[in-house]
Amino acid sequence: MTKQEFDFYLPEELIAQDPLEDRSSSRLLVLDKITGETEHKIFKDIIDYLQAGDCLVINDTKVIPARLIGEREGTGARVEILLLKRQENDIWEALVKPGKKARAGTKISFGNGLLVGEIVQLADEGNRLVKFFYEGIFEEILDQLGQMPLPPYITHQLKDKNRYQTVYAKYDGSAAAPTAGLHFTKKLLEQIAEKGIIIANVTLHVGLGTFRPVKADNILEHHMHSEFYHIEKSEAEKINRTKKNGGRILCVGTTSCRTVESAADENGFVKYGSGDTKIFIYPGYKFKVLDALITNFHLPESTLIMLVSALAGRENVLRAYEVAVRERYRFFSFGDAMLIV
Repeated sequence: MTKQEFDFYLPEELIAQDPLEDRSSSRLLVLDKITGETEHKIFKDIIDYLQAGDCLVINDTKVIPARLIGEREGTGARVEILLLKRQENDIWEALVKPGKKARAGTKISFGNGLLVGEIVQLADEGNRLVKFFYEGIFEEILDQLGQMPLPPYITHQLKDKNRYQTVYAKYDGSAAAPTAGLHFTKKLLEQIAEKGIIIANVTLHVGLGTFRPVKADNILEHHMHSEFYHIEKSEAEKINRTKKNGGRILCVGTTSCRTVESAADENGFVKYGSGDTKIFIYPGYKFKVLDALITNFHLPESTLIMLVSALAGRENVLRAYEVAVRERYRFFSFGDAMLIV
């Protein structure tokens, strides 16, 4: 199976640059995973497709302001650091630009010395391990100096950084937002709960590996990066009870999907606890937990479009994307949504 089989034409002007004022007013393309038929709705209509006894699984990770701009000590050269994953003792795995001169021992100053990072060693994929020195609380300093790590295809400045957070974001740790969740408002979630739909929280800290392009022509040669996930016992019980009672599991976003599929046993029941996942879902994969998926429109040849193709079939997905392009849907992080049922 080649990455070219997941390519599609996307006019650049359909890449959403700004979030809508009302989160739940995004458009919603509903795709029947069996027939391939599509419907056009508004996101708040999603409640009409949910039934009492279903379980909606959301990822409550919180994006940290992980993009830091500093100066190399000694030369004053501009250096950009993107925090990817916390290790221990204030050491982070990070992406450093420019990387060629980012050798071990290099020190970078942020905020006139309020925060100093020292490159400790090289890591996988050309990343670096960076140890930070500061006085006070790291999270407070990061909130003061850091910027939201918006994807490179978004060129507009984000006016309100909370718009790159879900309304239910809780636990710091992500380098990117679980963007399917950006469409939900607190009011819509209340209406969903009032209808008798169970809401289960899981946590997966989104790394850049999810969004890295697939470089290998043969997708089976693609290397997935690991991401940390955690599921509380009470939340696993909600999901498992729903399955036992014959309800459907609807995941909000590919990150929620990958979390429950990673934590499931061979019978499709979710085990609570923490772990690291490198799960790569592509056509041929048999879903153990998930029945339906709420997701955004993804990049051509990405692991994310491969995941949705595993659920609804590659041909159905690519036809639906053709419809979305023709109907001028908005694509990617701040774009419109798709419900696959």
